[in-house]
Amino acid sequence: MKDEAIIRGGWPKNTLRRFTAESLWRGAIGAGKSAGYMLCGFGILLGIWAVVSGVSQSLPGPFTTLRTLAQLLADPFYDNGPNDKGIGIQLVSSIGRVFAGFALGSLVAIPVGVLMGASSTCRRLFNPLVQLLRPVSPLAWFPIGLAVFKHAGEATIFVIFITSLWPTLINTAFGVGSLPDDHRNVARAFAFSRGRYLRRILIPFSLPHILTGLRLSLGIAWVVIVAGEMLSGGIGIGFFVWDSWNALSLERVMSAILLIGLIGLLLDRGFDFIARKVSYAS
Repeated sequence: MKDEAIIRGGWPKNTLRRFTAESLWRGAIGAGKSAGYMLCGFGILLGIWAVVSGVSQSLPGPFTTLRTLAQLLADPFYDNGPNDKGIGIQLVSSIGRVFAGFALGSLVAIPVGVLMGASSTCRRLFNPLVQLLRPVSPLAWFPIGLAVFKHAGEATIFVIFITSLWPTLINTAFGVGSLPDDHRNVARAFAFSRGRYLRRILIPFSLPHILTGLRLSLGIAWVVIVAGEMLSGGIGIGFFVWDSWNALSLERVMSAILLIGLIGLLLDRGFDFIARKVSYAS
C-alpha cells in the first residue's frame, strides 16, 4: 500500500506527519542551540564587564547599569523640555535621521553603482572619486554640512548620507560588473529592451550584492549617528550619551550603549531577514 501510494504521486499520511514532526523538532533544536550560544555570549560579556568594573572602580557594573536602564525604560517618552526628554524620544529621533540619510544615500548609490558596473567608462570616471572620498572621516563632513544647510539636524543627515552610500555603491558596482556573459547573450537572443534587461536580468542577478551593500550602509549609518549627534546637540541618542557624560552619569552612558547595540542588532537582523527572503538564489 505504501509503495502504491508513492507511485501514484502521494505519501502516506503517517510519513507526512513524521516528516513534519521531524522538521519541527530539528527547527526547535536549532533555535534552542542558537539561543543557548547567544545567552552564553552575553554571559561572557557580563562576566568580563563585572571583572573590569571591579578592577577600575570608576566604571559602573552590569547590575547597576541594568537598574538604571530599567528606570529609563519605565517612562521612555516623557518630555520635560528641550534638554530633558525620555530615552524613547531620543531613539526615535536618531532612527528617523538614520533612515533619512540612509534612504538618500541609497537613491544615489544604487544608480551610480549600476552605471559603474555596466560601463567601463563610468567606472574609470567615478572610481577615483569614490576612492578619494570614501576614507574621509564622518566627523570631517559635519562642518561642510553645517555650512551648506545652516542647521545641525540637516547637517547630521548629510553626514549619514555621505558616509553610508559607499558600501552600497561598491557592492552594486561589483554585482553588476560580475554578470556572466551567458546572461547577456540570453538578453540579446530574446531581443530584450533596456528596461526589460534591467528588470529581468541585471537587477535580479545583482540584488544579493545590492542588499549586502545596503545592510553594511545601514550599519555604518547607525554608527555615525552617535558621533554626529554629539556634535549637533539638541535631541538624539548621541546627544543623550554626551549629556549623560557631562552630568557624570556613567550608568546612563552605559545604558545608552546597550540600547545602541540592541537597536543595531535588530536593524541588522531585520535587514538580513529581508535579504534572505528576496535573494536571487531563492
